[in-house]
Amino acid sequence: MNGILIIAPNWIGDAVMTQPLLARLKAQYPDSPIDVLASKWVAPIYRACSEVNEVIEAPFEHKQLQWKLRKQLAKHLQTRNYQACFVLPNSFKSALIPWLANIPLRIGYRGELRYGLINLSLPNPSKVNRPPMALHYLALAELLTDEESVTQAPMPVLQVAETAKQSIEQKLVASGINTHSPSNPLFVFCPGAEYGPTKRWPANYFAQLAQSLTQQNDKAHIILLGGKGDQPIASDIQDSAGNPTRIHNWCGSTSLDEAIALIARANAVVSNDSGLMHIAAALKTPQVAIFGSSDPAHTPPLSEKAKVIWLQLPCSPCHKKVCPLGHLKCLHDIHPQQVLTTLNTL
Repeated sequence: MNGILIIAPNWIGDAVMTQPLLARLKAQYPDSPIDVLASKWVAPIYRACSEVNEVIEAPFEHKQLQWKLRKQLAKHLQTRNYQACFVLPNSFKSALIPWLANIPLRIGYRGELRYGLINLSLPNPSKVNRPPMALHYLALAELLTDEESVTQAPMPVLQVAETAKQSIEQKLVASGINTHSPSNPLFVFCPGAEYGPTKRWPANYFAQLAQSLTQQNDKAHIILLGGKGDQPIASDIQDSAGNPTRIHNWCGSTSLDEAIALIARANAVVSNDSGLMHIAAALKTPQVAIFGSSDPAHTPPLSEKAKVIWLQLPCSPCHKKVCPLGHLKCLHDIHPQQVLTTLNTL
């Protein structure tokens, strides 16, 4: 097969979950280069995938058609003579580029009036009984082969760029963090979740957990990691924990490439159900993943070193951005001591 193009999802966690699909395609077509067209915020995920030949970054914007940009990209991609394209988002606009580029095989899930734009498709699964996301994407590879379906979700694997490793080492030194001794553990907390408050464990609970860890080991350092939008939450955690020399707010001050390197460097990660959670799983960093309104059966951290805390309340998973009952017990009833106990088993 000539080259294969992947139209990447728009969310970091979803992008991580596509790596097993890339691995399957590389195994099926070892001589076919796999290129990925991705937005700038998920492109680093694909730079960390060894199967990818080239990452083509595009300045896509959420909820914008950007017709002129898509036509320009299609014209450029047409010169590359791709034989197949996997369109991983479900949107109409994501299917436009491979259609405009005249790629013969355009593969994806049905949805948003894409008939004709997609010419090899699978029906979208029910929202009630959805498979794990890694299997969801992996199933698309079966449209090009007679191999049997995979029934167990494979574990994504990411690599760390050497330049990002060096950059993180420099930032650790500049922050006065010495983690080369086993007695100086480094913990990464990921307190954000872009989806909404029903995925965010309370900031004061993160602060209490940070206090407990620094009391447990006075040489431990904790780095709060996330995007610019997570800075206020991280500041609240840092202020409440009251140990600024041991608790560092790096939200918004690292690139995603550097975040990948930092998570790989950490002794353990504590996170909500977020893109950084999936990155930690793919890097096989020990982690505690806290679930509230979402379903760990659908978006689990795929790692043997991951521990999930989910209360399985009758009202969850509700998949709502704001608690419809107003109590958010699915998160408030997960206490810091429970997370600390789980963390200490890793």
